[in-house]
Formats: sequence, structure tokens, C-alpha cells
Amino acid sequence: MSELKVHILSPPAEDEMGVLKDHLRENVILSFGDDLPDPPDYQLLVAGRPPRAFLEKGKALEALIIPWAGLPTETRALLEAFPHLAVHNLHHNAGPTAELALALLFAVAKRVIPLDQALRDHDWRPRYEGGHSLLLRGKRALIVGYGEIGKRVGGVLGSLGVSVIGVQRAPSNPRDGDVALYSPDALADLLPETDFLFLTLPLTPDTERLIGEKELALLPSEAILINVSRGPVVDQEALYHALRDGKLFGAGLDVWYHYPPDEGARQNTPPADYPFHELERVVLSPHRGGSTRSSERLRMIHLARVINAAARGEEMPNRVDLESGY
Repeated sequence: MSELKVHILSPPAEDEMGVLKDHLRENVILSFGDDLPDPPDYQLLVAGRPPRAFLEKGKALEALIIPWAGLPTETRALLEAFPHLAVHNLHHNAGPTAELALALLFAVAKRVIPLDQALRDHDWRPRYEGGHSLLLRGKRALIVGYGEIGKRVGGVLGSLGVSVIGVQRAPSNPRDGDVALYSPDALADLLPETDFLFLTLPLTPDTERLIGEKELALLPSEAILINVSRGPVVDQEALYHALRDGKLFGAGLDVWYHYPPDEGARQNTPPADYPFHELERVVLSPHRGGSTRSSERLRMIHLARVINAAARGEEMPNRVDLESGY
């Protein structure tokens, strides 16, 4: 059994390190840190934003593993100079992100936040006014980006009696079980019949502002939009005005347009150019879809799966298409 050498740029914490080592095959040899190993004979490099030197000097390097879902723009640009390298990522956050997407839907559809706030003020009047929330059963959900996250969302929705349709970049089959699959050019036909629009796709030049004023106008007036992908997939001005003017029932947003540039700005950085926080029909979440108490453990388990495939001489999962960006 030949050795497989793997260098991890950012070492995990001690507990997570133990999880990783417990799940790796015996022929995997690990090294860690910002300094190049001597000699730099690693075959796999684990890094989201690798320094150029690690790619240039790693003469035995065969593949880069990005330890999360997605491909950073700067990494994609850097890799253009290294076309021989395979790139893979991890989908350990698919379950947690799907759970948050569903939590946002329930919170918006059942108006959990405003009713909670009213009762905190001892105001029971909303209970007797009625008609506040939407029934999910019998509705139709469109999941744009029907991948690891979207499939989990669709499975739960289907069990609740929601009809599910998926959109993929290039569907290889017309159906995934009970879910009909379409390509993005069908959006204009699908949106008018969509009650719940889930966005679970990566941000690329092709998906930026995929949902704009025209697309939002096609949705029914009681539609709900859930975005757990990236903020700029939706045009923020168009979304704000659609919500402010009551053209949508509501939205649950976990991803944004502005993020704190440093630790000092974390207490006071508006997430968008428009005051979404003033809208009662919006549930705001600070990009925490993949964040749970189990997330780092899951990351190590999924990283071990990818590495172990290479250690067995098998094809590694989660190959990234650099041209499309995911």
C-alpha cells in the first residue's frame, strides 16, 4: 500500500484533528501549516485560498481540496495557471444549510418573528385576527440549484405535501424520483406557478442577478423567496422593492451583499444597501447556514472521505468544474 501525502494549510483544532485522523486510512501521511514541507512532495493540498508557491513547488501535487463548498474567485483565477490540477470541494454543510433553509421558510410562512415580538409585548390581538400564516401542504416549491442542499430541502418538503421542482445547470435526467428537473432557461415558465422559491446555487458570472425585477414580477403575490446561496444571485434593489411593496408574501435571507471587513466592524455593518431590517415580512440571518455545533466534525469526516478515495486509488468525489465555477 503506497503512501499518500497530504498537506493541510490551516491545521484544524485538536478535537477536529482527532476526528480526521480517526477516519483516515493508514497510508495517509499528513503535514500542516503555512510553511512549505521539505521536501514539498505532497500529492494533495487542502486549502481554500492556496499561496501560489504551494502550487508551483509541489511537483508531486495532483489535486487541490477546498475544505468547503464553492470556489473562491481568486482561487479560480490562480488555478488557470495550473490546468493539470484537479480541484475538489466538500459538501459537509449541505445538511445544516438545508435545515436552515427550511427553518427560514417556516418562520416566514408562519410569521413566527412578528408574532413572537407581539406576544413579548403581551399583545394577544394577532391570535384573534387570524389569516396570518400560509399552509404549506398543496403548494409548489421551485429549488434553483438542485444539488446536495436542494435535494435535502426537497425531500422534507415532499413529505409535507409540497410539490417540488428542481433546476440544474444541465440536468442529465428529466426527473429525480418525484421531482421534475429543468434547466435555467425554463425559469420564466416555472416562476408564475411557484409558491416557494429556494435559491441553493453557487455564485458565478452566469448566476449573478439571476433573479431580478423581471423574475420577481413573475412570482405570485403570496410567494416566499428563500436565499441560502449567495446574496448577489438576487438583485437587491429589485428584491427590496418587491418586498416593501407587498408583491411577495415574504423572504428568508441568510446571505447578503456586504460583510464586515474586520472584527471591529462586526457590530455595525449593514448587510445590504437597502433597509431590509425595516420590513416585517423578511427574516434575516447572518450567513450561518453551515454553522452548527457539529459543523467542524462534519468537515473532517467529509475531508477524510475525499482523501481516502485517493488513498484507495479511486476517483475522488466532488470534482469542481473550473469553467463553470462549481
